[in-house]
Amino acid sequence: MASVQKPMRYGHTEGHTDVCFDDTGSCIVTCGSDGDVRIWENLDDDDPKSINVGEKAYSCALKNGRLITAVSNNTVQMHTFPEGAPDGILTRFTMNANHVIFNSDGTKIAAGSSDFMVKVVEVTDSSKQKTFRGHDAPVLSLSFDPRDVYLASSSCDGSVRVWTIADQTCTTSWPLLQKCNDVINAKSICRLGWQPGSGKLLAVPVDKVVKLYRRETWDSQFDLSDTFITQPLNVVAWSPCGQYLAAGSVDGSIVVWNVAAQECIERMKHEKNYSICGLAWHPKHRQMAYTDTEGNLGLLENIGGGKKPNDKVASTATKGYDDLFDGDDDDYLNGDMIEPQSSPKPGPNEDDGDDDHLMPTSGHLRRAIIDDDDDNSLDIGMIKATSNLLAKEDDDDDQTGGFPALPPSSTQQPFYDGPMPTPRQKPFQSGSTPAHLMHRFMVWNSVGIIRCYNDEQDNAIDVEFHDTSIHHATHLPNSLNHTMADLSPEAILLACESTEELASKLHCIHFSSWDANKEWTVDMLKDEDIEAICLGQRWAACATSALLVRVFTVGGVQKEIFSIPGPVVSMAGHGEQLMIIYHRGTGFDGDQCLGVQLMELGKKKKQILHGDPLSLTKKSYLVWVGFSAEGTPCYVDSEGVVRMLNRGLGNTWIPVCNTREHCKGKSDHYWVVGIHENPQQLRCIPCKGARFPPTLPRPAVAILPFQLPYCQVTTEKGQMEEQYWRSVVFHNHVDYLSKNGYEFDETATSQTVKEQQELLMKLFALSCKLEREFRCVELADLMTQNVVSLAIKYASRSRRINLAQRLNELAVEKASELVMEDEEEEDFQKHLNAGYSSSATEWSRQRVRHVQQDQEVEDAEETDAQEEVEETPEVHKQRPKPFSRGVTSAEVTTPKSAVIASSSQGRVNPFKVSSNKKEPMTPSTNVLDNISKYSKKTSLSSNRATNKQNSPVIKPLIPKPKSKQVSAVSFFQARTPNSSEKPVEEREEKTGSESQEVKVSAQDNTENKRPKTGFQTWLEENRANILTDNPDLNEAEVIKEGMNRFRMLSSEERMVWTERAKGGAVPDSTDDKKRKRPAADEDEVKKNQEQESEDSNLSKKTKPLDQSTNARLSAFAFKQS
Repeated sequence: MASVQKPMRYGHTEGHTDVCFDDTGSCIVTCGSDGDVRIWENLDDDDPKSINVGEKAYSCALKNGRLITAVSNNTVQMHTFPEGAPDGILTRFTMNANHVIFNSDGTKIAAGSSDFMVKVVEVTDSSKQKTFRGHDAPVLSLSFDPRDVYLASSSCDGSVRVWTIADQTCTTSWPLLQKCNDVINAKSICRLGWQPGSGKLLAVPVDKVVKLYRRETWDSQFDLSDTFITQPLNVVAWSPCGQYLAAGSVDGSIVVWNVAAQECIERMKHEKNYSICGLAWHPKHRQMAYTDTEGNLGLLENIGGGKKPNDKVASTATKGYDDLFDGDDDDYLNGDMIEPQSSPKPGPNEDDGDDDHLMPTSGHLRRAIIDDDDDNSLDIGMIKATSNLLAKEDDDDDQTGGFPALPPSSTQQPFYDGPMPTPRQKPFQSGSTPAHLMHRFMVWNSVGIIRCYNDEQDNAIDVEFHDTSIHHATHLPNSLNHTMADLSPEAILLACESTEELASKLHCIHFSSWDANKEWTVDMLKDEDIEAICLGQRWAACATSALLVRVFTVGGVQKEIFSIPGPVVSMAGHGEQLMIIYHRGTGFDGDQCLGVQLMELGKKKKQILHGDPLSLTKKSYLVWVGFSAEGTPCYVDSEGVVRMLNRGLGNTWIPVCNTREHCKGKSDHYWVVGIHENPQQLRCIPCKGARFPPTLPRPAVAILPFQLPYCQVTTEKGQMEEQYWRSVVFHNHVDYLSKNGYEFDETATSQTVKEQQELLMKLFALSCKLEREFRCVELADLMTQNVVSLAIKYASRSRRINLAQRLNELAVEKASELVMEDEEEEDFQKHLNAGYSSSATEWSRQRVRHVQQDQEVEDAEETDAQEEVEETPEVHKQRPKPFSRGVTSAEVTTPKSAVIASSSQGRVNPFKVSSNKKEPMTPSTNVLDNISKYSKKTSLSSNRATNKQNSPVIKPLIPKPKSKQVSAVSFFQARTPNSSEKPVEEREEKTGSESQEVKVSAQDNTENKRPKTGFQTWLEENRANILTDNPDLNEAEVIKEGMNRFRMLSSEERMVWTERAKGGAVPDSTDDKKRKRPAADEDEVKKNQEQESEDSNLSKKTKPLDQSTNARLSAFAFKQS
């Protein structure tokens, strides 16, 4: 049956039109100068689906459900197919792209543009781009070698070039075409094509003939021509089996040849003689779609059907077509094959050498080798040319069972079918965009931004600082072509790769230097290239291709050199810390195999992480590595997962954020520029349809929240657990900083600890409500000692007696641990000269923080006790205001003075559970309500302190001065010079015996009745007096007034009441005694108030130790709540 030419259809407005089939051949896809892509189910489809991709579409390609278009806004776009949803921009040019194509397996695209550039881009990761420069005029068309080794291109400069993809070099170039200055003036668009499968021949339309060039030798094999062709050929297209070649001319002629026989099997003329500009073969049937420059679409069916000699061949080809392009047609090779002698000129001993092309091939390497084996037995030139190719590629696959005729060769190994190794990711600088871009970021970090401009006019580097007080913006020439940069508050570090003449150089601009010479350069050794660089505090480092890391001072002195176990991927520095990521092996199935070293380059040089494996999400690679502003190592992988070093769990890595959860589209990404732990901020730039931002317009920085991947965060329990552990992880840096002698804001730290304890208390209350008492005890184990006593109160009020008793035991345990610590502290302090040590110790600093945080929670607890009793304005009127420090009356009524003076009052076991009757509190109020109230009601002075300290916690990294050493004792010492020493002496006498007394009573007392306190005994006696003075007070107000009066008693009197309460006797007392406020006591209150305000302002004056620290701290631990 002869071929059938269907009548043409109007598809697009007049202009260049492109056409292709989808993978299965079920629809035809066209694009045209109206900017639409149309999807035709067949030529008779009256309502094709239309996708608008831009103003004009110059070229389209389709594979694996991805539609690529070259559009008039100079971009190459990707859409999903057949939905037509935009899926991002793969690459950009400075002028429009003229042709886009897929490689054989659909993993890469190539695009050629009118700005003379050719780019090859990976479809899944558009940041992996290769640029091919060499054409001197717009690029007309491209063709991928089916084996992905070469790329062919034709251009208006008259040349056809073949490029080696791996190293972006031009392998060969032929001056075949007529030169012109633009695509519209070109006589032919010269669409060229590689033979499918083996890629043995490259077909190039040159004037009225098709020239075929042999792979590797690049000799012209033969020309295909026909008398039917009278005008230049525009486009060629190979059938998927590699057996037929079609060509279309500018006057509408279409000719099809059988390549092996070099004979024409089909001639066809366009019905209106318009120029043919698109040709596409159906992937399974012998039909071909074509388009013309007027926007029409035509179809040619049953090609070669009328030719007798090819019937057998055609049937072979058609049979195999069902298996094409699915990448798995091995069984076709193994069994279904018709004998290899189905040559177009059948003869028993026909040595054609090209018979292998009759197999429908899909670019599998094993088949290519069989082809070449077959040829090599005949062609000596090819043996020489291919020998080095085979050495380079691991192509020696097995000869599959369908070819008994081929003798097994000794060099061929069994075919490997296991997991495939992942190509190693190349080294990169964090915060940089790809080096092939003309305008790119060399680095964007928390100090500033370095941009590089490399175009026709200029090759320069711009440096801009976020804080101009560090340094003003700078413009630097880039004559050495620096490709790497880093920026710190001290210096700019640049590096370039080596060239044939020049060595690889490290160049530092030390702008914070106090002398006049601020720049230095170091040349690397021969054949050693710098691959990654970073800056720290007073040092710089570079990692080189010789697997060395070289450390320099910021002034240019060479320091340590050490080897790393594998090729570097990236480096980061912060303070004294240096982090190096390198390849520790080969990953498989898309995974990278990376290791991390973390070192400290301070006075004591040590390695923290010894090349531990770096955890990455499956099939991802590293995209950013660095430190938080507080100095914690962090990194981000290509799946958007941010991980941070958890120093609190033996230096493990914890995922703290997944940026993909914040992305709207599949192809959107966040480009990380910085991480802050306090406040918790992930600073990054949203990139729509790309992995990195363009330099212009200036990208805006977004701030993402952190969230640890805990389960069930939608529930209240899960949410609080996540908040608690996030708070813990994000404050590990405080311990690290204190160990390494840096200053940090202690108010912020104690505030954090308080928040953590509040969360634990809320979780505790939740577990109580759910009647999970075992869980309550587990939570109490995480609490500080004071909060445990709050939990005991809560448990007893909730009438959970068993729980309260268990918590009581836990509290006793915690208390004894505290006492042990205090004893250790005392021993340690003995070695120091009365508190003046020569160096600030990690230990003393931790104790201070501990004491302070306890005091904070203690205050919270006492305020709870206060707030449960309603406040009345009369109380304030009656109280004198002896403090002249601008303290508000509300602050005065809070019994903070009692916190410090409490050791002079009677002792009561804080862990005893009381029955509701004896509590001077209204039972309806919930302890937890007061927690949240309190968080708003912090004292003014500490508010002032926190307002000043809104900046990140760390002041510039300066070790603490010796004079500022704080010991826990300073919190208890009197600071007023004229105050009476009496209370201090009293405390000295009592503390030693008291701490033991309390310990004993805490352990003995396990019943859940609390003995009366001194205050309760006093109140019972004096309730009548209070009511006579203030007859209209209700019960709560009576208690409030009673507390105020009781507090006015001298410490001896209160002590007596407490003793009586224990013994059960009631003293007789007079009214005037209660009313009188002794001067010494007043002094003490004033002193305590001043001390408290000083504490909250964190002034760090050290006094010599004037009594046993152990006694003080144990007294503090068992303070009456």
